[in-house]
Amino acid sequence: MEENGQLDQLLHMKKTTHATTREHASRDLETFPPPMASSRVAVIGAGAAGLVAARELRREGHSPVVFERAAGVGGTWRYDDAASADPLGAGGVHGSLYASLRTNLPRESMGFLDFPFVADEGSVDPRRFPGHQEVLRYLEAFARRFDLLGLVRLETEVVGVRRRVDGAGAGVAGWTVSYCSRKLAGGELQEEEQSEVFDAVVVCNGHFAEPRLAEIAGIDGWPGKQLHSHSYRVPDQFHGQVVVVIGYHPSGMDISRDIAGVAKEVHVAIRSAPCGMQSTTAHANLWLHPMIECAEEDGSVVFQDGSRVKADSVVHCTGYKYRFPFLEEDGMVSVDDNRVGPLYKHVFPPQMAPHISFIGLPFKSILFPVFRLQSNWVAGALSGRIELPSPEEMMLDVMAFYSDMEARGWPKRFTHNLGVEAWTFEYEDWLAEQCGLDKMEEWRRVIYVAARARVSVRLESYRDEWDDDQLLAQAHNDLSKYL
Repeated sequence: MEENGQLDQLLHMKKTTHATTREHASRDLETFPPPMASSRVAVIGAGAAGLVAARELRREGHSPVVFERAAGVGGTWRYDDAASADPLGAGGVHGSLYASLRTNLPRESMGFLDFPFVADEGSVDPRRFPGHQEVLRYLEAFARRFDLLGLVRLETEVVGVRRRVDGAGAGVAGWTVSYCSRKLAGGELQEEEQSEVFDAVVVCNGHFAEPRLAEIAGIDGWPGKQLHSHSYRVPDQFHGQVVVVIGYHPSGMDISRDIAGVAKEVHVAIRSAPCGMQSTTAHANLWLHPMIECAEEDGSVVFQDGSRVKADSVVHCTGYKYRFPFLEEDGMVSVDDNRVGPLYKHVFPPQMAPHISFIGLPFKSILFPVFRLQSNWVAGALSGRIELPSPEEMMLDVMAFYSDMEARGWPKRFTHNLGVEAWTFEYEDWLAEQCGLDKMEEWRRVIYVAARARVSVRLESYRDEWDDDQLLAQAHNDLSKYL
């Protein structure tokens, strides 16, 4: 298997602790020298990306203000028992976690490079692949450790971002950010809309809130119930049912097994079913199928191989759409089949860089470290410490990237997918070089590759059978300087 070959190559590389010295570690925790320019920056979202963006901006000498519509920090890692009133839509509910969710990577590899994510005496979930509660606890600790909570305006939702042009009508002279804040007045909760002017905007609003649905012929006349994983919390509602789950990425894997514990039958439809795929699984009542061909009025769901089941419910584990409703009137970026663009290196719109940027669009990578690197790049570009190419050069780079994707036959929805060639960590290394920071540690890369490979061969148990203690010992040795 190709993944295992790449894993073996990484595992046999020289086993040395990453060459980050204690002097480097000390420097990394300090603020940078006074910047060439200081900006007042609106950061939209206080999840992992927004929090680390605020830290890097302040270290660079900027003045960030973080807007968060929820009642606490943590973004998508804040579990909300309440599901959307619309089972197929967001319905005003931002949270998309299900109760049983656990991480797909060992905690040691997930954390920010200079703030380790390790089990300690206060851990509510000491498992190597912890549940969502432990990730939220980690992010809240990060916010406290770097004194970020005072920068965050909770229960405040950004509803509009508009460019302010200079006197000649050509350049960007700031941004008007409009927001609604919820406040108690006279014993009643009231919303108040206000506006402020900022020098720059950093968008960190995440991409796990707007459900993306599978297109199924005949589904409008199908009599059963439908649900998107965004609205799934626990399996109780599927007791005794025949359920079709669409999608076999992490959420589809987890939710199908969750439901199998209470359902009569669970049938999983996979978009890219491998040739010769075994339909049976370790669960006696769970089967794998190719994608759905159509749904029929008698309750049948027909798969592309001609097999069919009469189902009570369909669960869409089909991912999410990127959406920026506060930017829609401006037209500064577009979203086409989940391609947000044009963006230079997934971050900067070429014509408005560095005054507006996007942190956290990539997926299928070690995301928290990527967020930190992107944030440092943005902060440095705003201060003048890092020089960006000209708008024309950035646009040429974007067009070359799109052309390369097309030549390889990759769909637009893969634009921000770092996992297509994640084994090289080319993007992460490029960002580190731009920022003048150390590259991601070798053990972290190896753990990521190992975890990705084990999902396919130990689907039922990969989270609970991690057996490479040497890698983890190397990780703890390297992280000890930050503890």
